[in-house]
Amino acid sequence: MKTTQNDYIKYRFDRAWKTFEDAKSLAILKSWNSSMNRLYYACFYAVLALLTKNNINSHTHSGAKTQLSLHFVKTGKLDKKFGMLFGDLFDLRQKGDYGDFFDLKELDIITLIPKVEDFLMKIETLTKE
Repeated sequence: MKTTQNDYIKYRFDRAWKTFEDAKSLAILKSWNSSMNRLYYACFYAVLALLTKNNINSHTHSGAKTQLSLHFVKTGKLDKKFGMLFGDLFDLRQKGDYGDFFDLKELDIITLIPKVEDFLMKIETLTKE
């Protein structure tokens, strides 16, 4: 069976929502850095779906961030707050995964969870336009 572009987009969004649920579960366990990792990846998977829908290639995390900004934020298709959120998540995930003595706090994650949910819903809407 051949995989279509729509199959890939659906796969990425299914993965995004599952990863978002994982982030919430890790927050309940007070695993803040791991929760941040999953919040970022939920958004990253959604961005990959959006880029694919629009035939925009990106092979790296920073490339996905750049392409989102270039094709969606700067054109007004996506509010700047979402571009800033994705950039912040990118930076926090890097620090949480690779930074020494960097520990996120409960408030960092609890305030991000609803923002990430809004981000995912908005990106999903854009993939259906």
